[in-house]
Amino acid sequence: MTQDLPPSGGYSEVRYRRYLPKRGPSGLVIIGGVAAIMTFGFYRVAQGNLERRELKRENLWSRIHLIPLLTAESDRDMYRRTIAAKNREAEIMKDVKDWKAGESVYNNTKYFTPPNYVAVPEDN
Repeated sequence: MTQDLPPSGGYSEVRYRRYLPKRGPSGLVIIGGVAAIMTFGFYRVAQGNLERRELKRENLWSRIHLIPLLTAESDRDMYRRTIAAKNREAEIMKDVKDWKAGESVYNNTKYFTPPNYVAVPEDN
């Protein structure tokens, strides 16, 4: 019986190492890309914060400038309602002797003081 022996000169080299092509960017390139995207994102957030702050300031100043108009409108409405209530009271209490419409039924002004109105004529 004969024994199996390697061929003369030996077997050819066994290639056990993986020869894979490089796939994708390196870690340094990925980290640089992420840093660039984050920097751009933070820049956009900062710009948005500035814009939001400016809009909030503009909204505040518009409210400040509208306060006199809204106060005057509220005063006119309150005056109209007070006159209507006084006329209603005069109509309801017309049969009661010595009743003065709009006059307080209390003897002091501790709990309620009716508002005073100044009627300003409109310029035509």
